[in-house]
Amino acid sequence: MTIRIVLAAAMALGATAATAQDAGMSFFITSENPGTGGNFGGIDGADAHCAALAEAAGVSGKTWHAYLSTSSENARDRIGAGPWMNAAGVTIAESVDQLHSADNNLTKETGLNEKGEVVNGRGDNPNRHDILTGSMPDGTVAEGATCEDWTSAGETTAGMVGHHDRMGLDESDAAKSWNSSHSSRGGCGLEALRGTGGDGLLYCFATN
Repeated sequence: MTIRIVLAAAMALGATAATAQDAGMSFFITSENPGTGGNFGGIDGADAHCAALAEAAGVSGKTWHAYLSTSSENARDRIGAGPWMNAAGVTIAESVDQLHSADNNLTKETGLNEKGEVVNGRGDNPNRHDILTGSMPDGTVAEGATCEDWTSAGETTAGMVGHHDRMGLDESDAAKSWNSSHSSRGGCGLEALRGTGGDGLLYCFATN
């Protein structure tokens, strides 16, 4: 009986610790696209997608913004001040400036989704390392590469992506960039995004 009580208490303590850790999550990569590629119904729809996934993962009380630039707003200006932690409690960056520097801690191992899972990268099947950002390396808008401000999945539109695993076809800065590796090819539709190693995923940051 005593052993059972001790085990039950340990399990309860573990569950409490896990809940507290999850509640501290302020950054994640989305586990899925709504099925519409780069068309999220605009930036508000992208933010809502982040919020819905966080809520489903049990994290509430936070304001979530997608790391996406538009023709009127830069991604770096819409994600709060930091610091940001993943679902495992690991700090990704302490500030906006650190996030956009070589000192950030965003890698395949730390770029977890809202469930705390590692997101497939280069070498995995399927590769999902292309994360939509519409941004330049400094977090400002990549002109003409925002899937028409995240309202289009058309074949003639494009969206800038970054590589969350910091890997590409070569050793260039672009190939290793988390937020500005290359533009989508063949449009902003989900199949086009998958064609270059993506799945229409987003970076989500808590602004509070």
